[in-house]
Amino acid sequence: MAERKIFAGPRVRRVRMSMGLTQTAMAEALGISPSYLNLIERNQRPLTVQLLLKLASVYKVDLDLLQGEGSGVTGQLREVFSDPLLAGEIPGDQEIIEVSEAAPNAATGMVKLYRAYREQGARLTDLADMLAREGHQTSVAGTRLPIDEVREQLERRPNFFAGIEDAAEEFGRRLSAADDLPAALKAWLKSEHGIAVRTLPVHAMPNLRRRYDRHSMRLFLSERMSPFDRTRELAMEVALLALGGEISSELDALSFSTSEARRVARFELARYAAHALMMPYGAFLAAAQRVRYDVDLLRSRFDVSFEQAANRLTTLARPGAQGVPWFMLELDHAGNAIRRAGAQGYPRATFGGLCPKLAIHSAFAQPGHVLAEAFEMPDGSAFLTVSRTVEGPQAAFGERLRRTAILLGCEWAQAVETTYAQAAGGTSARVLGGPACRLCERQGCLARAEPPITRPLGLDEMVSGLSAFDFQ
Repeated sequence: MAERKIFAGPRVRRVRMSMGLTQTAMAEALGISPSYLNLIERNQRPLTVQLLLKLASVYKVDLDLLQGEGSGVTGQLREVFSDPLLAGEIPGDQEIIEVSEAAPNAATGMVKLYRAYREQGARLTDLADMLAREGHQTSVAGTRLPIDEVREQLERRPNFFAGIEDAAEEFGRRLSAADDLPAALKAWLKSEHGIAVRTLPVHAMPNLRRRYDRHSMRLFLSERMSPFDRTRELAMEVALLALGGEISSELDALSFSTSEARRVARFELARYAAHALMMPYGAFLAAAQRVRYDVDLLRSRFDVSFEQAANRLTTLARPGAQGVPWFMLELDHAGNAIRRAGAQGYPRATFGGLCPKLAIHSAFAQPGHVLAEAFEMPDGSAFLTVSRTVEGPQAAFGERLRRTAILLGCEWAQAVETTYAQAAGGTSARVLGGPACRLCERQGCLARAEPPITRPLGLDEMVSGLSAFDFQ
């Protein structure tokens, strides 16, 4: 039987370099020429039995370390590539053997990285179990709540539904609302479906915004709502009756997994349709361009709220008749994201809306004031942001007012088309922020609230930076 040749050049080189030897010094100790050792290290000559024994005696090297498979790296690489994430990437063992023999240092690095990945996964699992034991409902993340599924579906697509828009414009032409849309909507409900609309005082309907009584054919609206919100509730009821087919068609196209998710999405699309009835696409786009997207002028022109006009701006994506691609975020005092709109142009992965420097947080200290600024990310991308607080249903004396804040934004390249660009300033006036602190690598940030998970902490007793969470 022919003797198996051992090509172990990278391993011999690794032994030499770990000892800080030159090729000349090692060759002299082994009794060979430097050129021959160079050929061995480049796998152009195999190791002879005499050289193996010489290496073992002179440098106390384990022979198994020089014989490939015995080193253990090949077996460890097999474990790495048996992971479901990498299964099928390498068809057989030969390529694994070649990698472990030709680049043992790189192979060892891959093994270490894989072990770190597995350890991190185990830690996250332990953290999830701990939170679950403490009462936090982490288990729903695997199956997703219906509202989570709806938000994911709606936020990853343009906030534009052509079928609903076309039907709403056609219905609006037949409605002939003139300057009194609420009266026209009430008249249509009464004449077409026999539904009467009444506004009830707080004591009669303390916990509801709207209630439809099928037996008496009456739609009750709470007096807690502003006139703008009452108009939207009316428009939603009309949309569900008059545009039900178009809403169902859009729901079918979205393909939700459960009937509950479909029900939640139907409500969201009814809200979309209500805005389309209150602010017809063509008229709203023309007015928006004419007033340079001034939300306050638009709300006055269409008799709607700031939130409704801002929301409508995110829907101007009709092919051939597009407006500035706005995105919108609504937060409460605690920073919880209540609503996002405008997936196209809203860089959710890099923007997030949770940077402490965003003006949306400052808006709570200046209720009703519009704050415009230029906001720059660590990668150099920039946005125009327009922030303002909005009020919820009317609170009675002694009740805590519900106040949220709207952030309306677009990429800085489109800011020149808006009335807010000049107030936001130029490049020198940009606010240097980032995504959520845990994802942001901006150095020296005074507002940093957490260290980034992407960098190790810079724990140096001799030096302290501007942030309490310095990192390397």
